[in-house]
Amino acid sequence: MDTRGKIVTPAEALEVIARAKDRGASATVVTGYFDPLLASHARRLEEIATRGRPLVVMVTSPPDPLLAARARAELVAALSVVDAVAIAEGGVPDLAGVEVIHEEQTDRERTRELIQLVKSKS
Repeated sequence: MDTRGKIVTPAEALEVIARAKDRGASATVVTGYFDPLLASHARRLEEIATRGRPLVVMVTSPPDPLLAARARAELVAALSVVDAVAIAEGGVPDLAGVEVIHEEQTDRERTRELIQLVKSKS
C-alpha cells in the first residue's frame, strides 16, 4: 500500500475532521515536527489513536529542519495509526472544537536527546 495517499492539504485535513463530525464522531489532531520521526513518536501516536476516531497529524516546521517537510510527512503517513497527514508550513488552521495535541516542545527535546546520543558515540 502506498501510504503517501494519506498526505493531504490542510484544507483536506479539515474535510477529514468534518466527515468524522458528520458521522457523529470526533477526530484527534496532533501537531509536531517529527524531525526526524523516531520510535518514541510512533509510540506516542499509537497511544493517542483511538479506534473509530480519525487521527490527523499536522507536520509543522522546526527552526532548523533536518528533513524536508514532505519527507517527514511521508514517514508519518507510513504509520498505520495515522489516518491523514497535512504539511502545515503556513501554520495550523483553526481547529476550534477539535482535540489538538501539540507535540512541538516534546519534539525539540527528542531531537536534542538524539543529537547528544549521536555525538557521544562519535
